[in-house]
Amino acid sequence: MIDGTEEDQEFGLEDDSGAVIAAVGRQIKLWREAAGLRAAELGSLIGYSENMVFKVEGGRRIPQPDFLDRTDTAVGAAGKVAAMKKDVEEARYPRKVRDLAKLEAEAVELGAYAGVVIHGLLQTEEYARALYGQRRPSYTEEDIERLVAARMARQVVFDRRPAPLLTFVQEEATLRRRTGGRMVLRRQLEHLLELSQLRHVEIQVMPMETEEHAGLGGSHQVLKLKDGKTVGHNEVQLISGLITDPRQVQILEMRYNLIRSQALTPRLSREFIEKLLGET
Repeated sequence: MIDGTEEDQEFGLEDDSGAVIAAVGRQIKLWREAAGLRAAELGSLIGYSENMVFKVEGGRRIPQPDFLDRTDTAVGAAGKVAAMKKDVEEARYPRKVRDLAKLEAEAVELGAYAGVVIHGLLQTEEYARALYGQRRPSYTEEDIERLVAARMARQVVFDRRPAPLLTFVQEEATLRRRTGGRMVLRRQLEHLLELSQLRHVEIQVMPMETEEHAGLGGSHQVLKLKDGKTVGHNEVQLISGLITDPRQVQILEMRYNLIRSQALTPRLSREFIEKLLGET
């Protein structure tokens, strides 16, 4: 499981979703051939290129809902192709993102410390795309778009009602690093200021000059769920995982509480971000 804070800790795309997309592609090809249509002919009927049809059938491109709807009509599938939209929608996002989104949907409180990059839930689309673009080994453009869409989809947590308490502590360095360039960083800082105005969101900055720092062990987060359970999430290079052992969760929670006490208050943090924005 991941939280989307550290770019180098992102997962690969080798999960169950790839198998689903491949299976959908094979079904579309079978329906097309049964209808006596060539790929170019199907593409002409549904408004897509022959190349796109081949990519979808080969499992190399995730079909949009209208692609499935139009294909269903063109091949006379009587709703059987269109019915795969739900499977495709779920497979659009990697399994680990889907799992994390479920936890966030159950959380009544979420606290996260991010020490290397802006936390995933706080990222703008441009910032997230810049991070994925820097990943080594590199992603394809299609993979990047898929991952960015998955990250943006998780941000519905801000719109949940009743609203969960969402607190974040960002290392100062993450607010100064010009990931994606100056304008991307400016928009990211503006976005942080916008989110900080929400009543259920608190964003704090950990200044580099702070001498005492309980978060030197790395980025992590703590989620308190509706059923009363508390889980943690810890991160190291290339590996990240959910922590459910009560003793270990207690340690993460203790560290996060210390981090918040050592960081600037939400009000001072906002002033700090405004100052940085003026300098950027």
